[in-house]
Amino acid sequence: MYSHKRILLVTLAWCLPAFAQTPRNVEFATVESRSPSRTVTLPAELAPFLQANIEARVPGYIERVLVDRGSNVRRGQLLVELSAPEMTAQTAAAESSLHQAEADESQAEAQAAAVESTFDRLQEASKTPGAIAGNELVQVEKQRDAAKSLVQSRKAATRAAQERLRAAKETEGYLRVTAPFDGTITDRFVHPGMLVQANAQMPLLKLQQTSHLRLTVPVPETYVGHIVRGVPVTFHIAAQPGKTYTAKIARIASALDSRSRTMMVELDAYNKDGSLAPGMYPTVDWPVSSAEPLLLVPSTSVVTTTERTFVITSVNGHAHCVDVRKGPAFGEQLAIRGNIKQGDKVLKRASDEIREGTPLL
Repeated sequence: MYSHKRILLVTLAWCLPAFAQTPRNVEFATVESRSPSRTVTLPAELAPFLQANIEARVPGYIERVLVDRGSNVRRGQLLVELSAPEMTAQTAAAESSLHQAEADESQAEAQAAAVESTFDRLQEASKTPGAIAGNELVQVEKQRDAAKSLVQSRKAATRAAQERLRAAKETEGYLRVTAPFDGTITDRFVHPGMLVQANAQMPLLKLQQTSHLRLTVPVPETYVGHIVRGVPVTFHIAAQPGKTYTAKIARIASALDSRSRTMMVELDAYNKDGSLAPGMYPTVDWPVSSAEPLLLVPSTSVVTTTERTFVITSVNGHAHCVDVRKGPAFGEQLAIRGNIKQGDKVLKRASDEIREGTPLL
């Protein structure tokens, strides 16, 4: 029973204005409005800007491997040579078919020219009445039309043979495996004499572009409000302590991951001295700023209890608690939102011991 009375008295003492309490000598701070900026440390990952598993497009035996792990290559450079005798035979057969088609086309053109010449002579002779029979001219005209159709057919056959030869040579060209872009060979899986299949699970080589890297940063939801493309950002790697690198924001996912509540942001990092490598986990000095001005007060001005968060202002020389919501911290200042405005005075060092209505001097 006694404990219940004590709790009731304590509650009444908290809720009632403390006009009778001793006046306090306090220091006030002014509510500021500005757009502050700061940096937070975020983990990141380096990845190659371009990467590819170099695979065989056609089956064959490895004849030569001209590069190895760590080799720097240029686009179009020959990496691996394969051998497949059956492809050489297919190309030779396609060339033979093309020669035959071209010969047939030439023969058809010659026949068409002879029939055309005969038709022209008969047509000239037909101008003299009774020189030739009318049916004879009609027959030669039909022969001329048939010869022209044969020429068109032979030309189509020649074009088809040319396409087959082109396809055979292109397929045979797949025996020479070249680099699709500038980069570094980071792994090798084959050796001369091995039989490889087209589009097999095991690639021939792994190629990565290491001079240009993607710095991927998972930015927490709290910090995604003001991300600007082209802004330079500094980062550090454990392998080079004390050294600072710079990358620029290039690509923004514009969507949050539902599990981590982060947004993936990619920065372009250029590996000029070769000290960066794909797979590294740098730490990024991520810039955090506000698109709109924030109300800032000293962090000591904000009181947080189990029931509320508030700051204390002075009304007619007495304490008045104003409920607020806390925002991000900027050094010794804290962003707040609530029924308060720029220029208001708040207690610089507030506490929950200062009750509503306490006299302030």
